[in-house]
Amino acid sequence: MMTRYGMLIDLERCTGCLACRSACQRQNSLSADMGFIRYEHEEQEAFPNGRPSLVPVQCMHCEDAPCVSVCPTGASYVGAGGLVAVEEGKCIGCLYCVAACPYQVRVRNEETGAVDKCRLCAVSGVDGSHGCTCVDVCPTQARLVGDLDDPDSEISRTIARRNAQPLSAGLTKAKIYYAR
Repeated sequence: MMTRYGMLIDLERCTGCLACRSACQRQNSLSADMGFIRYEHEEQEAFPNGRPSLVPVQCMHCEDAPCVSVCPTGASYVGAGGLVAVEEGKCIGCLYCVAACPYQVRVRNEETGAVDKCRLCAVSGVDGSHGCTCVDVCPTQARLVGDLDDPDSEISRTIARRNAQPLSAGLTKAKIYYAR
């Protein structure tokens, strides 16, 4: 059986410190104004009891990725582990994928003209494990990556235990889950 990677972001643990964004920018040689992770403000409850929180938003690696279906060159595709990827050399910068992404997480590299996005650091560790820079640097361990198809994996057990849901359930079949 093939691995189907996903991520869990625990919003109770996330402090909005931006360490994940900064590490992602360094890992991917992105400028300070360009990032694969952005933050949205969200109120947990109405004033005066509510506490605002920052919600990190990145590519959801959708099963039914609209960005893939509109790409005229095949630059956007579903790769290993079910991760949505971009082959920069094939990207013509038409921005169809940017318009199609309901999460608005694709970014255009002004230097190359190509569009890029979070890759969930689609590289394996030396020991064969899957690692993500944003997961590794999180000081509160609010992020977890794993195999969504393995019911015994930590991510699958945590999603079930915490009733974690995608950011906008029903919008796409996202593989990034949020525990609130």
